[in-house]
Amino acid sequence: MHSLRVRAGVLGLALLAALSAPTTATAAQAAPVPTVEEQRLDQAVPREILARSGFDAVAPRLARLLADAHSYAQARRVVVREGTALWRRAVDRAQGRGPAGGDLSRDDDRPLYWARLAMTRHLRTWEPEFGLGEARRDALLDSLERTSRGQTGIGYPHTGGLKRVLVTGFDPFTLDRDIRISNPSGATALALDGTVIRTADGPARVETAVFPVRWQDFAENTVERTLRPYLPHVDLFATVSQGRVGRFDVERTNGAWRGGFPDNENIGRTETIPVTDPAAAPQWTVTTLPYAAIVAADTGRFPVYDNTGVTEIPAGGTDPVVRPDGPTAGSAARAGGGGNYLSNEIAYRATLLRDRLGLHERLPGGHVHTPVLQFAAGNTTEVTDPEFVRNRLDIVAQVRAILAVAAGE
Repeated sequence: MHSLRVRAGVLGLALLAALSAPTTATAAQAAPVPTVEEQRLDQAVPREILARSGFDAVAPRLARLLADAHSYAQARRVVVREGTALWRRAVDRAQGRGPAGGDLSRDDDRPLYWARLAMTRHLRTWEPEFGLGEARRDALLDSLERTSRGQTGIGYPHTGGLKRVLVTGFDPFTLDRDIRISNPSGATALALDGTVIRTADGPARVETAVFPVRWQDFAENTVERTLRPYLPHVDLFATVSQGRVGRFDVERTNGAWRGGFPDNENIGRTETIPVTDPAAAPQWTVTTLPYAAIVAADTGRFPVYDNTGVTEIPAGGTDPVVRPDGPTAGSAARAGGGGNYLSNEIAYRATLLRDRLGLHERLPGGHVHTPVLQFAAGNTTEVTDPEFVRNRLDIVAQVRAILAVAAGE
């Protein structure tokens, strides 16, 4: 009996030790790993885009600087400085300042996207000697995301008579369909940041920022966090994204619904758009952009439409109905004019924020969809071609012209 008790006690201690000690599998699971978005960097196209733009040296530089950081404070300074520098470098390149860094067209938004991912992948998997807890790593990643997207660099000069315009763009998306994809709204943000456009009502200064194509970031209020400090002080805002083939659309109505299409992390969300104080959030918000003037103006080679269609569940109904002329009273949103993806969501969030700040009557703002940026017919492998570059330049120029019309009203 004594030997059995001893044996049982030893087995009990061994079991406790086994339960309390981390196994190799558990440790491996706990180790930071790249995201789905970051893992695409291993493909040939991102590597080519980075090499042909000179942005392939950005992440290795961050790695070297972080290797010399001996505290969290030092690491944070490095991250903020390098994130800010990446945004400025991309803007300068798009606007023809500094070296081109390679043979890829200067106006290309993709070097910024892939360089940022290379930086976040290194930071996400970095294990410094001083130790880095999950909360502090997340804070560093947040700083890198915000600074490298221009979200922390918005600023208008204190010059009398200069109108203030705020414009947002997006990262490339649907990359598993075609990893070569560029987003003309992101290219527009780079081309226009810090520039002055001439309007019928005088000059206007444009400031821009770019947002991720990820549902979770929007649920964490990245849009409101970025725009809230500036909306009360600007004269016009436009959220811009890529929309339909061959046309621009000024989206009249935005709906409070996520349709579930996968984001850049291959995650879908089908639900009401999650905002603060959801009980007071309307099913629909509307543009205050001067859509009639924009549609009537000659802004470029692509036609521009006042898009009034929505998809709703009518009051008392159960099935979605497409309405060409906007929602009916008491209906539930299933798609705004711009659909039910993140372009509709940024429009909904920005215009809801406008209204909650009491700016509906004073501040023109809303969403503009650009044409799809297309490669030349037959190009299914090359990362660029002359028609692709021409299409992007024409879209950017037409967004600039649309803003000039809107700001001049």
